[in-house]
Amino acid sequence: MPPLSISEATRPGWRAIVNLFNRPQRVTVPLVVLLMIFPVYLFIGKPWLPGQSLHAPEVALDRAISVWPAWSLVYGSLFLAALLPVFVVHRQELFQRMVLAFLMLWLVSYGFFLAYPTISPRQNEVIGEGFFVWVLRAIYSSDTRYNCFPSLHVAQCFLAALTCYRVHRGVGAVAGVWAFLVAVSTLFTKQHYVLDAIAGAFLACLAYVLLLRSYPREEVPEHERRLAPVLAMGAFGVYGLVVIGFWFVYLISNT
Repeated sequence: MPPLSISEATRPGWRAIVNLFNRPQRVTVPLVVLLMIFPVYLFIGKPWLPGQSLHAPEVALDRAISVWPAWSLVYGSLFLAALLPVFVVHRQELFQRMVLAFLMLWLVSYGFFLAYPTISPRQNEVIGEGFFVWVLRAIYSSDTRYNCFPSLHVAQCFLAALTCYRVHRGVGAVAGVWAFLVAVSTLFTKQHYVLDAIAGAFLACLAYVLLLRSYPREEVPEHERRLAPVLAMGAFGVYGLVVIGFWFVYLISNT
């Protein structure tokens, strides 16, 4: 790949962005393993041992929180929040460290799912009408009720934010707020318990300290740092388009 010109390196331009995404990333064993264990999430977490029962780590705050369907849109953004580093991180070493950190999240979580199987606090039926209720029903129908503790959704969003923080402090801070809102949304959609969200955030922080914190920010070139906010805005834009798409599907299905 040819080196960036001075104009490309000093201002966020389309050609500089294209060059970043054209830069190849190594396919490593941890990356392959991470991709292979994704589908296991749909099957792990149920009682597998004789006499093993499902748990519900509910606290008083869980009982005080009612279902708020509007939070379903925030909850739905968790996939893009977790994938934010794909837009922002382009340094080879940082990317590989991130892969190891995410692999740690998944393997540790799978261990908890097997040893301490849990069931979400959601009801079998969502009462009400409207777009938000429709989205919440779609979430319930597509997601498993198990695998609650720790919350992998929350863990991945916080780890993504912390990873982006190594590239750009501002992007990392905004992503951190986004991750916090996703954590709150898991409670108002009754997908998780309070302790699930706390455990997920803690696990993300642990992975960050062990595998990412030592990566020096100075290794990120200035032009990549300047491009990071633009790329992050692109991720937000993608989710906006997804929401618009769901809105049209909702309108069509209700006509």
